[in-house]
Amino acid sequence: MNLKLAISFVWLSLALAAPLFAGTPAILSPDTMRGYVETFNRYDHTHFGQAISNEAAADWMAANVPLFDCPDKDMEEIYHFRWWTFRKHIKQTADGFVITEFLPQVSWSGKHNTISCPAGHHFREGRWIRDTRYLDDYAVFWFRKGGSPRSYSFWAADSVLQRAITLGNFDQAIDLLPDLIANYKEWEKSRLEPDGLFWQVDDRDGMELSVGGRDHRGQGKRPTINSYMFGDAAAIAVIAAKAGKPEIADSYREKAEQLRQLILGKLWDEEAKFFKVLPRGVDAKLVDVRELHGYTPWYFGIPPRGKGYEAAWKQLLDPKGFQAPYGPTTAERRHSGFTLSYEGHECQWNGPSWPFATSVTLTALANVLHDYPQESVTRRDYFETLNTYTKSHRLKRDDGSIVPWIDENLHPDTGDWIARTRLKSWKNGTWDAGKGGVERGKDYNHSTYCDLIITGLVGLRPQADGSVVVNPLLPDETWDYFCLDGISYHGRTLTIFYDKTGERYGKGKGLRVLADGKEIGSNENLGSLRSALPVQ
Repeated sequence: MNLKLAISFVWLSLALAAPLFAGTPAILSPDTMRGYVETFNRYDHTHFGQAISNEAAADWMAANVPLFDCPDKDMEEIYHFRWWTFRKHIKQTADGFVITEFLPQVSWSGKHNTISCPAGHHFREGRWIRDTRYLDDYAVFWFRKGGSPRSYSFWAADSVLQRAITLGNFDQAIDLLPDLIANYKEWEKSRLEPDGLFWQVDDRDGMELSVGGRDHRGQGKRPTINSYMFGDAAAIAVIAAKAGKPEIADSYREKAEQLRQLILGKLWDEEAKFFKVLPRGVDAKLVDVRELHGYTPWYFGIPPRGKGYEAAWKQLLDPKGFQAPYGPTTAERRHSGFTLSYEGHECQWNGPSWPFATSVTLTALANVLHDYPQESVTRRDYFETLNTYTKSHRLKRDDGSIVPWIDENLHPDTGDWIARTRLKSWKNGTWDAGKGGVERGKDYNHSTYCDLIITGLVGLRPQADGSVVVNPLLPDETWDYFCLDGISYHGRTLTIFYDKTGERYGKGKGLRVLADGKEIGSNENLGSLRSALPVQ
């Protein structure tokens, strides 16, 4: 047996030994995924030696992640590409598995090259991996093994809760409850203002040189940190209730509601119809710019329904707002501070498109479309924004070939990866400045994509009670079929597919949901459906 086959065999054996790997896809074969992975491996020119090699990637994906089939082969390819890149960031350490943001070592990272800034995205994406060891270890690492959860903004408790809901298992969330409470209290000590809002530096939000922070040393009471803290307070309340601690649940439920009212009362600009940054200071006024992070409150369901807040979403599709060929932009284009620069700091949040912010925006938009009766945005808007995001996952190499790619920040009009272009001119791309070199952003793990397909486009909405709620955001008459197969959910394996004619998959027409290969719900069209998992 050659080395590549031996490595693949070992990883496949480990995967098959794990208890959650009993379920297998009911419809799709992994052959198409394997073809994609073969191409990704062939184009890959960097190897960083983390837990799962390129040679083992296809077997690992077959054992661990849902497969996806659809008529849009770009979207299908990028879906599998993003699992291929996520897998690269699983790192085995003396403290268990962690998930990294950068593959090369960078000087601003913490222990094991970890950074808390994208960790919320890591949990949203990684919750769909069947082997629970990776995120089990990662969650413990942040609080008990030397992680630095407050070096950047991080919605830690909400991340732990959303994963528990998806798994249908609250054991770890309850075990971590004291740590999550202690983390929240530390945020209160360091970042809580007298008016009850939290402040943050734009750089510590991972959003340096923002337009909204340019006149205030980057400091402000931002929609980001305040939404994250709302999300964490609300999550702690839920976990505490599950743990049988009603006093803690009531206390944090009250904290969340107080913060909701402050966000609505102090960060909402009624004239601009947008959530904005409020600089620190007694007489400060809201900044005069709309920034993409103003959509963050919907990520956590903060705005009330039927009160007109959804008007903010009209800016997403406005070319003078955030819309762009490779967008959305991080600041509205109509503002004088909007900048697309190749000078100064290589990571600027004053105009370029950032997958981090795009992920938050699309997750928030899915929540609006699922949960808010409104007329400002439609399923078509979600689909088109997701298509734009998909299209951005490309790089034209020096030989003229175009390959799948994820990196740091994009020029929203050309699709150029700005930081990569900048870094190529630094010390001939060497690794010696603590910056990571020209390959710093390659396979950058700072956003989600697969979760946007699973919970947004296909529309699986995880429920704590274990019911299966599916509400696809695919617009009517767009595709004749799609299938998401091998989804690990509450210890079962789900298949969600739509087949307009019944000929693609041979299992009936319309939208159908299977659990462990048996149908549990159907709909003749793309409308929502709710099903119960059968008793095991």
